[in-house]
Amino acid sequence: MTDLTRRGALGLFGGAAGLAGCATPALTDDVAAYAGDVAFEHGVASGDPLSDRVVIWTRVTPLSGDGPITVRYLMVDEGDDAQQFTGEFVTSAARDFTVKVDVDGLSDGRSYRYVFSVDTEAGEVRSSEGRTRTAAASGTTPVRAAVISCSNFPFGYFNVYEEISKLTDLDLVIHLGDYIYEYGNDGYGAEVGEALGRPHDPPHEILSLDDYRRRHAQYKADASLQKAHAAAPWLCTWDDHESTNNSYRTGAQNHNEGEGLWTDRKQRAVQVYLEWMPVRDPAPGVPRAAIWRSFDFGDVATITCLESRLTGRSEEISWGAELADVDPSDIPETAAEVLGRVSDPSRTMLGAEQETWLDERFSASAEAGKPWHVLANQVIMAEVRLPNLAASLTPEQIGGAVAAAGENGSFVELMVGFSALGLPSNLDAWDGFPAARERLYASAAKAGVELITLTGDTHTAWANPLKDKSGNDRGAEFGCTSVTSPGIGQFLPTVDDLGQMYADANDQVYWFDPHGHGFVLVTFRDDRVDAEFRKVSTVAAPDYEAHTEAVFTYTKDVGLQQV
Repeated sequence: MTDLTRRGALGLFGGAAGLAGCATPALTDDVAAYAGDVAFEHGVASGDPLSDRVVIWTRVTPLSGDGPITVRYLMVDEGDDAQQFTGEFVTSAARDFTVKVDVDGLSDGRSYRYVFSVDTEAGEVRSSEGRTRTAAASGTTPVRAAVISCSNFPFGYFNVYEEISKLTDLDLVIHLGDYIYEYGNDGYGAEVGEALGRPHDPPHEILSLDDYRRRHAQYKADASLQKAHAAAPWLCTWDDHESTNNSYRTGAQNHNEGEGLWTDRKQRAVQVYLEWMPVRDPAPGVPRAAIWRSFDFGDVATITCLESRLTGRSEEISWGAELADVDPSDIPETAAEVLGRVSDPSRTMLGAEQETWLDERFSASAEAGKPWHVLANQVIMAEVRLPNLAASLTPEQIGGAVAAAGENGSFVELMVGFSALGLPSNLDAWDGFPAARERLYASAAKAGVELITLTGDTHTAWANPLKDKSGNDRGAEFGCTSVTSPGIGQFLPTVDDLGQMYADANDQVYWFDPHGHGFVLVTFRDDRVDAEFRKVSTVAAPDYEAHTEAVFTYTKDVGLQQV
């Protein structure tokens, strides 16, 4: 391991030969030291690895003075100390003092250490160190990734991030969205956060530019999250809570009267996400919300990050809103009318531009001979129907679920009755966009690619065989549970067989786990994909234990199997 001590870093900063590409012009060594005091309070991060470059990130906090601040960075090949890359980046309040550099000229399939520093009049101040890795340009070396989503700060300690930081052989961390949550201390998770001493900052629902920046800063200040970011490069895509709940192109369930124009709020959320996350910014001239992008990992896999919220998603249709004031006797007729609208071919999850781009990526991946095309996808792709809860649960179990749901108890009662209809239950997922799902499947089939879909959002774990409407196999889906956010199992704690009930009610659900918190450790090999579902014992305290809940493998010939 390269020694990046303070003395070593000082020497390498002054003498490294390579100057990586900077987002701002490089400064000379005679630039004046910063007159104020600074600190690196939010750790370091890296992401979007290609075979010759990777994004590195940090944020420098001005403890005095108001900037601008010149930040130096150093990157060193772990296996060859002579391979050093250094440069400078000027940051200011205009970008909330964040630093993001796309370091190029790197070697493929290599691990690097990196660090940032600021020269002040009082001396050099350094960040913590991070480890990153470039993608392989060729070969069949397995690719190992931890897959995560849904990290609501008030709902518990980030023990899942802590556990991921302990893995020393990761190539990637893939975050599928809901990295932050927008609610205030009177909203979702408030009571738990107050009890744990983890309230949101700012204390109100985030709306302004400063609000979004403070919320990202709060999350990035968490020590466990910092460790996970420093351990490996991340591939990130947002879901809804990075803007607000159940967002779509022209609005959101949680964007209400008195909260200004949706377009303004959306732009603020996107700006801050791009400031605070280790993602490569869209190219000039491309809409800033168009963060769909693709990555090749040797001759093993193409991983494509989808954007399914802010650029192309059609207006929300939800059972909760549609059935809220409907007489129980009228629910079947109303449900049929709703499904008619849901099935409209004009409804889109990704938008026409992204669908065309994805079609091209499928073809390119197939032509390159990649065994797997992996979708970093936000919401459940498999068709999922609620099991008949009214027939399966006792009145005591139903009453317990209603009580556990608190102010949402009436909705639980509604869904128990609705479950008897055997209909798709989550219209915020791909079930709410069936025509768009079939277009995606048809595109993959035309190209001849094998889909492995990675999914977040539900706070529960899934292993799903994917099939199109004609019953043809279209790959497999692995859905991760949450970092902290509660799943359906928390509302039905006495229903031990809820997972099996879902599997029995759905031919596209092989296994379902509605309980607990954790991540999926996925390994892509040239002949199979392995998925290990890992859990932590608690998020209600910082001390925890970890275990493997289940392991699955997927091959083209056999399909999905539990090991």
